Parts: sequence; C-alpha cells; structure tokens
Amino acid sequence: MRIFFVGASGHGKVCAEIAELTRYDTILFLDDNKELTGCGGHRVIGVEDDFRKFVDSTTDFFISIGNCKVRQRIQERIKSSGGNIATLVHPEAIVSRDVEIGAGTVIMAGAVINPGTSVGEGTIVNTSSSIDHDCIVGPYSHVAVGSHLCGGVFVGEGSWIGAGVSVNNNIKICSGCMIGAGAVVVKDIIEPGTYIGIPARKSS
Repeated sequence: MRIFFVGASGHGKVCAEIAELTRYDTILFLDDNKELTGCGGHRVIGVEDDFRKFVDSTTDFFISIGNCKVRQRIQERIKSSGGNIATLVHPEAIVSRDVEIGAGTVIMAGAVINPGTSVGEGTIVNTSSSIDHDCIVGPYSHVAVGSHLCGGVFVGEGSWIGAGVSVNNNIKICSGCMIGAGAVVVKDIIEPGTYIGIPARKSS
C-alpha cells in the first residue's frame, strides 16, 4: 500500500520508519521546500498542493509536521478533498486494546498508553512517553519525548506537553497550552499560554 507524507523533516523520517515497519510498501514525501529530494531514504516528489494528484482508494496520507496548527490545517484540507488519513503505531509501542486513536495520530517507539484512554486525531505521542488510564488527549496536540500523564488527565486541543513533563493524576490542561520541558503540573491549567517550572507556572 502507498503512503504520502507531507513534511520531509526529522519528524517525517521517524514517521516513515513506522510506515516501513507496518503495512506500507511505497513511501513518498511532499514538501514545499523544492530543494529537498529525499527523506529517510524515500523520494520527495512534489509540494503540498500536489496531494490532489494522488488521492485514490489505495493511497494514505500522513502529516509529518511538528507544528500543531500547521498539522491541523493540512490534515483537514486533505480530508476535505477525500484523502484517506493514516494512523501510525510503532510495533514497539504498548497500546491497550480499548484505547481510541484518531486518524492522523502517531504513537512512537516505547510509548505506553493504558486502558480507557482516548487520543484525538492528528496527535503526536512521542518516543518513550506514557499516558495512563482514562486520559483524554485532545486533537492536534503533542505529548513529547519522555513525558508522562498520570491517570485521568485531560489535555485540550492543540496543546504541547514538552519533553520530560510530568502531569499529576486528574489534572485538566486547557486548549492552546505549551508546557515547557521538565515541568511538573500539579494543578489544573485553565488559561492558554506557556507554563514552565516545578510546579508549573505561567511564563510572563
């Protein structure tokens, strides 16, 4: 089966490897940087707008771009044009059987997602992160490398949980937040913005 990645970056390289390890035998890239010819050993054959040429029943698309807002814009554009959006789960991730995973989400190597959890579309669950039981992770968010969400955590749409962040159980984080690397979240975050430190506080 064929898959096109939009975004020939380091993130794209990692996502393409997951595609190689699962069910795809043809992997290609689209990127608006016309100087790029390859990514992770796969060809870049056009720009983002070229996706329309390739929409058919045997082709999947995946948005391999880290920026949450850009990822959302492109994914929704491809969906509205009839393109099929893939979901990628690394074979060495541990995902409980009742976890709900939205289209366009990637679960990377070493990630653990426990029972009763829902992960929205277009989300990145990055390497060696963990999401415990009964969490809700909103669409187009990012749980970064080595971060940990305890049970019952809610993460709003488009929020970024930085590398090595710890979020205590039953915490709610509203949409549009960025939690800085290494922060510890011990109380609800109800206002969008950037939060850093131990305990996490809004950055001025």
